[in-house]
Amino acid sequence: MCGLAGTLLYPQPRPAETWQRLRETFTANLLANEERGREAAGVAVIQRTGDYALFKQPATASELVEMPGYRETLARLNEETVAVLGHTRMPTKGSRWHNANNHPVVAGHVIGIHNGVIDNDDLLFESLKLPRTAEVDSEIIFRLQDLADPSQTNGNYNTCLQQRIDQLTGRFATLSTDVRKPTQLLALKYLRPLCLHYEPGLQALFFSSRYIFLRRAFGRSVITEALDTGFGFCFDALRLPELGSEPAASFPINPISCETCVIR
Repeated sequence: MCGLAGTLLYPQPRPAETWQRLRETFTANLLANEERGREAAGVAVIQRTGDYALFKQPATASELVEMPGYRETLARLNEETVAVLGHTRMPTKGSRWHNANNHPVVAGHVIGIHNGVIDNDDLLFESLKLPRTAEVDSEIIFRLQDLADPSQTNGNYNTCLQQRIDQLTGRFATLSTDVRKPTQLLALKYLRPLCLHYEPGLQALFFSSRYIFLRRAFGRSVITEALDTGFGFCFDALRLPELGSEPAASFPINPISCETCVIR
């Protein structure tokens, strides 16, 4: 069990007080997810150019947010920012003391965060001859995504993603960005919690493993906005004012999951 915190932003100038509110809201989201994982925490800020800044440590979220590296990373939010990804980790595989195992995970061009367990990561790494930089099972999800280059799929990007993800055995919720197409945020949900809320005044879409955080942050008007399980959802930062919490595209995913899994 891990915690996911994410923000997708429409890239535009904002007043200083709005940027501060976005930083504070993201930090509160990360802290709200700490109870889902206390072994490590991290954050990534991604720009529409594909540039990104990342900071993660084998520390609790409460400890992370007090570190200079965290504050410096969030200070990079500006009119070019399209996504902020945060994670609180409860390890299932891979020591937290090897920081590459902690999230966000960088796999080629993909930056991602994951809650869940992948059962066939070793098999897929071996059979597909994929590079591996850590022991964590989460890495295989993003390595598979990295094989689908959004600039080389001739309009079949979602189909390519679906074919890759369907090779997994396990259960997962993920948020990830491919820096080759950084304005797109991919959410995968299969038997793990992931909720979202669009705030029109901020032109920002918020994701959290904990629905109660969204309710507390944005008031009683927030209703349950859980993503359906068994789907991949592509959200587009450039279309947020138009689409709000609706994805620009979605596709079914059909990984194999053990029948005895406990959904958390």
